[in-house]
Amino acid sequence: MAGKFSQFGNDLYSGKRSFDIIGHRRRWYLIACGLVVFSLALLLARGLNLGIEFRGGSEFTVSGASTTASEPAQEALNSVDANQVARVSVVGGNSVRVQTEALGADDTEAMRDALAVAYGVDATQVTSSFVGPSWGQDVTAKALQGLVIFLVIVTVVMALYFRTWSMAIAALVALLHDLVVTVGLYAGVGFEVTPASVIGFLTILGYSLYDTVVVFDKVRENTAHVLDQSRVTYAEASNLAVNQTIVRSINTSVVGILPVASILFVGAFLLGAGTLRDIALSLFIGMIVSTLSSIFLASPLETTFRLRRPAYREHTAKVLARRAASADADVTITSDDVRSEADRVTALLPGGHQGQAAQPKRKKR
Repeated sequence: MAGKFSQFGNDLYSGKRSFDIIGHRRRWYLIACGLVVFSLALLLARGLNLGIEFRGGSEFTVSGASTTASEPAQEALNSVDANQVARVSVVGGNSVRVQTEALGADDTEAMRDALAVAYGVDATQVTSSFVGPSWGQDVTAKALQGLVIFLVIVTVVMALYFRTWSMAIAALVALLHDLVVTVGLYAGVGFEVTPASVIGFLTILGYSLYDTVVVFDKVRENTAHVLDQSRVTYAEASNLAVNQTIVRSINTSVVGILPVASILFVGAFLLGAGTLRDIALSLFIGMIVSTLSSIFLASPLETTFRLRRPAYREHTAKVLARRAASADADVTITSDDVRSEADRVTALLPGGHQGQAAQPKRKKR
């Protein structure tokens, strides 16, 4: 199995096999827009389940509870304030976390005693804490500030590194796509948004950028002198670069996603640890979306931006006209003899097989 996958990767790199990803870029744009619309719909319909760190309130933890059901917690809260609804979650298997709106000192003490009775534990096994909403507002403001600064720096650095704004803008669009889709799907699952979730959201931006830079680096290598020849278009050279990096992107993603999936499983189903669960879910969704966007969104979008330039449009028209002229000449190249687009691009790459590639067989009419 590993040998076949390795051979598959070699075939993609050499051009023996090729997926026309760039050629079907409109299809990927529609899918990407659909994901964004779906994510925004989830976000508007369900909203973000903000944790206590963002909305503020009182939190109680009952250790060694006789039961982990939520009904005893709500009954205990009704005895203190019947107008509130308790948020109950299980932590570590036999501990219960109860969150409420902000309670006064007397109500907090009464709630602790009520929870001890409801869950059959001593009052010393019930701890309480209070989180003010201003702390969550500060976290939100700092996260948004960091996001804006990060995006500005990324745009400038990529423009300087690749010496073109088309790659910087395409990478920025892919980053925003990944962020919106990840947040929307996270909201659909219903997990609480905690500082750990925010850390996960910001982390996937770096992961998405890394994957996109790897692909763009290969695109730049393949298209360095594309305007100096008339056999392949920019889109074809870019498509080969994407195919050459698919296996690397898959391998990198699998290596990263597997441990994150393990943490998510342990945190959500075994330990009930909120921090592990929250950060793992945001990373799990974000890493998958980032990998797909670097292949199916960033590179096709960069090609679209590049082909808006007159020089590249004229070059593409020149290449296509040359092929059309060859088809109308006195010799005909059969479909079985025509090399794939990826093979033609590979023959032009530095260090490739330029000048050694077999010429297509020609048959006289």
